Amino acid sequence: MIKTAQRIQHIEEYYFSRKLQEIARLRADGADILNLGIGSPDQAPDPSVINELHTQSQHPSHHRYQSYRGVDVLRHSFSDWYSRHFEVDLDPKQEILPLIGSKEGIMHLSMTFLEAGDQVLIPNPGYPAYRATALLSGAEPMVYELSETNGWLPDLAELSSRDLSKVKMMWINYPHMPTGSSATSNAFQQLVDFARTHRILLVNDNPYSFILNDRPLSLLSVPGAKDVAIELNSLSKSHNMAGWRLGMMAGRADYLQAVMKFKSNMDSGMFLPLQLAAAKALSLPNSWYDGLNNVYRRRRELVYQMMDLLDCRYDTQAGGLFVWARIPEQVDDAYELSDQLLYDAQVFMTPGGIFGSAGNRYIRTSLCSSEETLTTAIERITKWRQHQPALIKNGRLQ
Repeated sequence: MIKTAQRIQHIEEYYFSRKLQEIARLRADGADILNLGIGSPDQAPDPSVINELHTQSQHPSHHRYQSYRGVDVLRHSFSDWYSRHFEVDLDPKQEILPLIGSKEGIMHLSMTFLEAGDQVLIPNPGYPAYRATALLSGAEPMVYELSETNGWLPDLAELSSRDLSKVKMMWINYPHMPTGSSATSNAFQQLVDFARTHRILLVNDNPYSFILNDRPLSLLSVPGAKDVAIELNSLSKSHNMAGWRLGMMAGRADYLQAVMKFKSNMDSGMFLPLQLAAAKALSLPNSWYDGLNNVYRRRRELVYQMMDLLDCRYDTQAGGLFVWARIPEQVDDAYELSDQLLYDAQVFMTPGGIFGSAGNRYIRTSLCSSEETLTTAIERITKWRQHQPALIKNGRLQ
């Protein structure tokens, strides 16, 4: 094999890619593994969305190459969606760019604005793709710590004390993954002011706004945010369309035009019936989100039961698609607990350390499994705990 490019020398295969292969091997050997680690919605999109995809796919002309910018109807639908739910006005012609999933946008932004010699602020804990795309662009990640005591929000005073002269971009992600914490309008205003002061492009990755969150909030709702900020969003979680790969980037026209220079060399547009079905999804009434969240609330109560069995502490006010819980002090780290559950109870939960060192004392459990599966997991963990009394130390964590 020829030598790989230097840019991937420090990039590891995505954790879940490797873990899914391991789970597949265990299943092939006869183990009935319950995977509670991945945030991939297990429910279907609304029937009207599926029907729209089917109907639009019947047109022979709809199978041609499409515009890199997405069709007008989709951009207008994203604009209307932001207006209704976030109270943000976006010009559908210039301030919205449809994406093949918002993860694509993370890469596009990094490759468009970062290069060798630049630094980029990365949250710890945070989505691993932020660090990976920074490294692929040649930039240097500068980690900023998030903590439970600070509500998982950035300590802007501490950041301001650093040398930020080389920092060009800052990633934030609220509602936050993996912790489920939300930001307030005031916190967003402080972040916008910070970005303006230090001439930093602020990017909010915002795919969890509608999951167990009573008040969807956009960074772009803050006055002046468009001057310094871009927001990514996605239909993956909010509309059960993860495999459809449909997302968007919103922000000032010149920022999005710069991204187009990179994006237009990476793809040849999105399948038109997918775009039209996405427009249908974006027009769904509030009752769609209410029904989705009722399912997740019931599941979350079952996950809470699991966390109680494991003597883990969690925040019942957190939202999002996961339960983020602090493990007992007598367990070395979350990797140890995750492996014990996988191999002994045949239940997989994600160790928080994959999101950064600040997650080492936490474990993350997905709500993307049926109540039946979660009940089975409770039964297995209950049985396993009968043989693991060492986890109990003066009762549950307080």
